[in-house]
Amino acid sequence: MSEAAPPQEQGWKVRILDLSGGAEDNIVEDVGVFHDLAHANAFARAYVRDSVERCRVPGASAKDVLDTWMSFGEDAVVLDTGLDAQADGWRSANELDDFTATPATPMERDWRALDPRRLVDGEDILLEDDDSEGEDEGEYGTDEPFDPGLHNLH
Repeated sequence: MSEAAPPQEQGWKVRILDLSGGAEDNIVEDVGVFHDLAHANAFARAYVRDSVERCRVPGASAKDVLDTWMSFGEDAVVLDTGLDAQADGWRSANELDDFTATPATPMERDWRALDPRRLVDGEDILLEDDDSEGEDEGEYGTDEPFDPGLHNLH
């Protein structure tokens, strides 16, 4: 008699895809579980927005940014795990023209704030996976408090 598979938690996941082909089947990871579709969609959108911005260089045209993203960026696809997200899951193809033509604000790129793997414990924000400690968190890492005076875009 074979053992039954463990029940899968119901909710939405976001699959991160490596467009450079560096990962097996282009899948980097599945992030989740998101308990509502709006949250999964917002995370996927911000993740791709950030990936597009990482492909932008000064003076690049929208086509150059798109070509670079298609070669080296990461896409995000909203998946459902037993729920019906097929019609309502966010898709990058619907917004890529706008993303490549218009640089994003820091808030539009902040997928980390939407990441369901983050746990909030009082005033401290903890990551579920402590192995990520010491990784490059970029300009807007969680180690430094936000100071609006330091982020003046003018």
